Amino acid sequence: MVAGQGKGMGLFYPIVGFATCIAFIYTTFGDTFRLSIYVDKKMDFVTVNGTHFEVDGGIFYVNGWNSYWLMDQAVEAYSRPRVRAMLKEGAKMGLTVCRTWAFNDGEYNALQISPGKFDERVFKALDHVIAEAKQNGVRLLLSLVNNLRAFGGKTQYVKWAWQEGIGVSSSNDSFFFDPSIRKYYKDYVKTILTRKNTITGIEYRDEPAIFGWELINEPRCMTDPSGDTLHGWIKDMAGFVKSIDSKHLITVGLEGFYGPKNPKKLTVNPGDWAALLGCDFMRDSKLANIDFASAHIYPDHWFHEQEFEEELEYVKKWVESHIDDGDNVLKKPVMFTEFGYSNLNPDYDPNKRDRFFEAVLDTIYSSSEKSGAGAGSFVWQFLVDGMEEYNDDFGIVPWGRPATHRIITGHSCRLAELQGSNWGKGDLKDLCGRRKD
Repeated sequence: MVAGQGKGMGLFYPIVGFATCIAFIYTTFGDTFRLSIYVDKKMDFVTVNGTHFEVDGGIFYVNGWNSYWLMDQAVEAYSRPRVRAMLKEGAKMGLTVCRTWAFNDGEYNALQISPGKFDERVFKALDHVIAEAKQNGVRLLLSLVNNLRAFGGKTQYVKWAWQEGIGVSSSNDSFFFDPSIRKYYKDYVKTILTRKNTITGIEYRDEPAIFGWELINEPRCMTDPSGDTLHGWIKDMAGFVKSIDSKHLITVGLEGFYGPKNPKKLTVNPGDWAALLGCDFMRDSKLANIDFASAHIYPDHWFHEQEFEEELEYVKKWVESHIDDGDNVLKKPVMFTEFGYSNLNPDYDPNKRDRFFEAVLDTIYSSSEKSGAGAGSFVWQFLVDGMEEYNDDFGIVPWGRPATHRIITGHSCRLAELQGSNWGKGDLKDLCGRRKD
């Protein structure tokens, strides 16, 4: 034996054994092991100062997107990489907040199987989404229930109460006034807010990677057009969330329609029907525990007779009206948490969709440039390749069309310049530096 060989071999075997052990752990625990090393990644809570969002004392504008499917896709190992891919690509595009569902009630891959009963496997998927977002420097706006039937929604809550023989009405709108259903929802919310993430070890209410909570997606209570029933529910639930979690922002999840007592119902609403849905953008957004207002933009669903150029003019009017409300009445930030252009339009053209995106983003930027209440927007919706089954008539893979990609990333860069404190960091530095070259 050559001198020193024995000593080298003595070191070799422990090293191999250690490496084998690490490989086994990684293979066994996969993404949980990979993400756990990012537990201490620094991220500050977003706060509100007047009509602005702030992070660490600096103004924070949002260029965001919707990928409602993140939790669902994080459940199974084969689809989980889509979550990472979407959040990583979103960060590369300078996008700062993703809006996604923190609910799935009684359906396939349900988070809440029945009132107060949860599938831990799905909860760990939501843990994964939050940890992955944090790793990529993206915050999440988490919606807590759906007004629509998709993923259970208020229909499922009413069905549960009816099946247990405690429901006071079979109407879907009983979700808003039935005491038993209100308790179902509150129990659900409390479980979400106090959940300790199995990857980061942080309770959701203490997690700065969560931008805020949306009480319900697109609430409507058509059995009470006055808006009183829904308004009472919003007031109750916003106060309840704040009593458990005072660190995060709250919004309602409204579509932005003006109610029957608001004069803008005649000049801004897309039609008479919009004032009869039991909601009121101004009244519901004024509540003290609502930190920012939200509205959606779907002109091609709201109108069927208008020409495209007329729709663009209306979009600008809609956005400017709600920003004006934020500036002069609400004194709060306004975010357009969904906007999209359908590919089912008879005259659909991706160039028209790009022009629609530009109309929305340019109008918001005009407000931001003047330090107005136009605080952000979220495209509906972004997908990654291979997700055709999750597509609706609005879904796009943003990097699949260079012109669309340039519009979205360009908006990220001009907002970053306005923010100042966040300019030139991370993905933004690379992205916007390349655009300037």
